[in-house]
Amino acid sequence: MDSQENALNQGTLDEQKPNNDASEVKATETETNTTDVATPEEKTAVDGAQTETAAADDVKPHTDAEEQQAPAVEDEGVKENDLAHKVYKTKKEVLERTRQIAQEVDNPDKEEIDHLKTMFYKLHIAEREKEQKEYLEAGGDPEKYQVKPDEDEEAFKAEMTIIREKRAKIFQQQEAEKQENLQKKLDIIEKIKAMATSPEQANKSYNDFKALQQEWKEIKAVPADKANELWRNYQLYVEQFYDLLNLNREAREYDFKKNLEKKTHLCEEAEKLADEPDVISAFHQLQELHQQYRETGPVAKEKREEIWNRFKAASTVINKRHQQYFDDMRAKEEDNLTRKTALCEKVEAIAKEENKGNADWERHTKEIIDVQKEWKTIGFAPQKMNVKIFERFRAACDDFFSRKAEYFKERKAMLYDNVGKKKALVEKAQALTDSTEWKSTSDKLIALQKEWKTIGPVPKKIGDKLWSDFLTACNHFFEARNTATSSVRNEEKTNLEKKRSIVAQLKEIADKAEADAQDKVMDLIDEYNSIGHVPFRDKDKIYKEFHDILDRLNKELNISVARRKLDNFKSNLKNMAKHGDDAIDNERARLFRRYEQLKSEINTYENNIGFLNVSSKKGNSLIDEMNRKVQKLKDEAKLLYDKIKAIDTASKEEQQAPEGEESKTETK
Repeated sequence: MDSQENALNQGTLDEQKPNNDASEVKATETETNTTDVATPEEKTAVDGAQTETAAADDVKPHTDAEEQQAPAVEDEGVKENDLAHKVYKTKKEVLERTRQIAQEVDNPDKEEIDHLKTMFYKLHIAEREKEQKEYLEAGGDPEKYQVKPDEDEEAFKAEMTIIREKRAKIFQQQEAEKQENLQKKLDIIEKIKAMATSPEQANKSYNDFKALQQEWKEIKAVPADKANELWRNYQLYVEQFYDLLNLNREAREYDFKKNLEKKTHLCEEAEKLADEPDVISAFHQLQELHQQYRETGPVAKEKREEIWNRFKAASTVINKRHQQYFDDMRAKEEDNLTRKTALCEKVEAIAKEENKGNADWERHTKEIIDVQKEWKTIGFAPQKMNVKIFERFRAACDDFFSRKAEYFKERKAMLYDNVGKKKALVEKAQALTDSTEWKSTSDKLIALQKEWKTIGPVPKKIGDKLWSDFLTACNHFFEARNTATSSVRNEEKTNLEKKRSIVAQLKEIADKAEADAQDKVMDLIDEYNSIGHVPFRDKDKIYKEFHDILDRLNKELNISVARRKLDNFKSNLKNMAKHGDDAIDNERARLFRRYEQLKSEINTYENNIGFLNVSSKKGNSLIDEMNRKVQKLKDEAKLLYDKIKAIDTASKEEQQAPEGEESKTETK
């Protein structure tokens, strides 16, 4: 057995077999749940592909290469099949093509079926997401959203079921045909075996042998697990037959020459495939060339190694490109897995962040939607991780959006609760709109306005209407009140000018410190108190200015007035003495009683001040007024004390003076 036969037995074309991981190219994202229409023959492992695709020797028997398939690369497609790459714009178009295949095509093309399935669910999901988005943007409740039944999807699944049944039936037929083909080839091997018993028998049976060879070529697929053994047995007895065959040398050389021309042409075609840009297509074309090579008869023995090595060298170039293609694809898938893992971590981090209000929820929603858009731009991850990484990503997104839906559900309930509260305020305001009790109604409406501010937000459209109704009711009342009280406001403005004039006069008195200032001040105070109300917004300001100048005058005038009163009292003590000691004692008793009365009043005022609430302007003003009264009482009590002390001092001096001096004084 020569070197080419050894190459066949050892699987010389191992390099043609791409790594089985290449089938991962076919993996699709699991976001779309589609109906599987793969038939059993599409999943059958082809263990004998290496040996079956090896180059044939001089008269290599036909093998079952047509049933051997390269690893699944359906997603790459075959250029010749345009329908497997046609772009559909609507589900109706996809459904129409699917229905046409189900009704008219006996042997549906798997690649086109997979393409139709992918296109349909891509359009189906896009349509469903659009409907959900429109529902939410229209203010729909996320909790109540339901996916509507899709008649197109049901029809599509029904047609796919018909197609699957057709393919399953075809597969069963193919399996039965393979068994029949196996038996036919076993019968051919037995016949060739019987012919290869002697040279004489071989010469006589040559024509029958050629017919059996042709019959072998015409028989197609056999079960894959029998292919290698069948091939080896066939090759063994063909070689034995040729070894025994004594043909006419010229006829044999002519056959060798023609076969060499055919194999040379096949080598040239294989070498051209190195320039084919579509790696997958080049690989499939190479398999066809190998099939033709093995079906071509032998060449001269001295040319066998040379022509085989040339064909093998061309095959090696294509096989390496094919292998490199899938190596690059696996590297890209690993990179995609890394990028998708990073996106999962990003979404998980966003989902963990605290959302304090609508703005935070919307900001985080936009961030997650941006991540989802980026996710869609990344290709497949390795098949074993593709489903897991997507489920992780989807779980993080679902967690965020489910919590967002719950938040807005609660917020919606709160908004409509606020609507009820504001409606109640609108009704109260409208009930007061025609009231003519200006003061009490004003206070009530102002209280309603303050309460309105304490109520939280409501839906914008409803809120605008409620606010308009509330404002209209308030404005109606206040405009009517303003019209009715315009004369009162004019009077209040006049009163304000009068009070400002009095404050100015008091400031002038304080600056000049005149002798009769006390009387003038008291007159101005009486005049100030007789003036009516001023505008509400100016009331506190003029009140403060008035009492500030009074405090200043009290501090500056009370001291001098008290001193003058005490001096006058001391001067009058001698006149009181002329009326007898009883007059002075009575005066002292009267002063002491008044002093004790003032002390009691001061204690009462100070106790009352301690119980007053100063949280309001009104309460604060009352305390200031009471403090002024207390200070005035204390000043009066101080003067009384000084008068009593003056009486005691004068009495003591009188008791200590000599009688002569007293008589002199009286004589004068």
